Amino acid sequence: MIALTIAGSDSGGGAGIQADLKTFSALGVYGASVITAITAQNTRGVSGVHPIPPEMVRAQMDAVLSDLDVRAIKIGMVAETRVIEAIADGLAGVTIPVVLDPVMIAASGDRLLGEGAEKALRERLLPLATLVTPNLPEAAVLLGEAEVTEAAAMPAQAERLARMTSAVLLKGGHLADGDSIDVLVTRQGMSTLSAPRIATRNTHGTGCTLSSAIAAFLARGETLETAVAEAKRYLSAALGAADRLQIGGGRGPVHHFHAIWPSAG
Repeated sequence: MIALTIAGSDSGGGAGIQADLKTFSALGVYGASVITAITAQNTRGVSGVHPIPPEMVRAQMDAVLSDLDVRAIKIGMVAETRVIEAIADGLAGVTIPVVLDPVMIAASGDRLLGEGAEKALRERLLPLATLVTPNLPEAAVLLGEAEVTEAAAMPAQAERLARMTSAVLLKGGHLADGDSIDVLVTRQGMSTLSAPRIATRNTHGTGCTLSSAIAAFLARGETLETAVAEAKRYLSAALGAADRLQIGGGRGPVHHFHAIWPSAG
């Protein structure tokens, strides 16, 4: 099985392309990649972003999709409007599942998507996605609404988002208390996924990891509902093992290979 990630590079290795490829490998899927931007970042934050020219983004997509039997695509950081347009054009006629993680703000709080590109993301990529996986701040931006602050308000917001795309997984990790609640809305209905909230500061790359895990399970032939549930279980285990790692002095990564090797750093 092959999955493709279209995303930015994280020089610290905890998020972006690096997290996606680690997740694919951990879940037994061959990973291919299209790099949309190069970032200078580590566990403390992002100090620079350099978008890849849209022509090169499209060339990478064409090279991979014309040769490899890709079974699912994950889209993460898209950097700017022209890159979004190149990706959308490159997906024309593609019928395999597409998981869109609308990366706008890093866990450190650094903005990764220019405000001018938000409209292009909403209008060009959301309609092409099989599943969109926003967190609460991203959902608020996509809808032009206030950010949800309690789990009870998530289903209504998830339903409004679902009108813009095929299916939505609204992630509740930013809520302050209680279990980690996500709301999945598909054409078949709504469901809630819950997992115990894990006390760790090492959460860098959680959104990238979840969305790429969903893509990996879709590449393996699972249904969307099963892929989401299995991906959440994988992420919970990676978060639970994150403190085994000692990576950097800030917000460290989750442990993608928790089932394979016990510690690092």
